[in-house]
Amino acid sequence: MSRIGKQPVAVPSGVNVQVAGQTVTVSGKLGKQMLALSPEVAIAVADGKAVLTPRTQSKRARMLWGTNRALLSNIVNGVSKGFTVNLEINGIGFRAALEGKNLNLQLGFSHDIKYPIPEGIAIKVGEKQTTLTISGADRQKVGQVAAEIRAMRKPEPYKGKGIKYDTEVIRRKEGKKK
Repeated sequence: MSRIGKQPVAVPSGVNVQVAGQTVTVSGKLGKQMLALSPEVAIAVADGKAVLTPRTQSKRARMLWGTNRALLSNIVNGVSKGFTVNLEINGIGFRAALEGKNLNLQLGFSHDIKYPIPEGIAIKVGEKQTTLTISGADRQKVGQVAAEIRAMRKPEPYKGKGIKYDTEVIRRKEGKKK
């Protein structure tokens, strides 16, 4: 039995969950998202809760039970509260600026990097131009955008120059000691 799958997904007020076959549509104050459930999983929505159950007791059905429950929970939280990732830019002359629908990054290269902001994602630049706040309703998309921006200049272990998550700790890898 899946420990995650057993837990019902709480649907807060202001969030509407509609089921049509194996497609679940969730709409809230931050947008509307759809999830195609696996055919091995059934869903029932009642009393402000969505309960997922496996249709059979096969290993695959039990695995997908917990996965689909977690995906549905992320969508419900996304349309009601949203997700946020904070990035820090470290380095002399490194900074970010918003220019329309593009994020302009100066990261010590001979040219500026222009990153087009995807639909459904909001990016805010901090007061000192060295902090970024990436937010949106889709958890996967927010994480993907943050990872793409971080990959433009990963933090190096000696001085910590580059782009890092605000919770990340940069450590130098120790070599073999003789």
